[in-house]
Amino acid sequence: MTDDLMTSEDVAAKPRTSLRFVRRLVAERRIEYVKVGRAVRFEPSAVAAYVDRNRVQPTTRAELRRALRTVA
Repeated sequence: MTDDLMTSEDVAAKPRTSLRFVRRLVAERRIEYVKVGRAVRFEPSAVAAYVDRNRVQPTTRAELRRALRTVA
């Protein structure tokens, strides 16, 4: 079972971020993780879910103007 779990280093390499960023995600509980003794491991599906939750969809200028008109 632990064969498919990813280490913090693996997670940091995936989106090319720092190890410190991954540790901050864990500390803030912004990503799902598994504790194996003192070690922290990640399921690949949890990493994919985190990326999907933080995906920003592109928008056109017309859509942006329309959205700003309804707010103001």
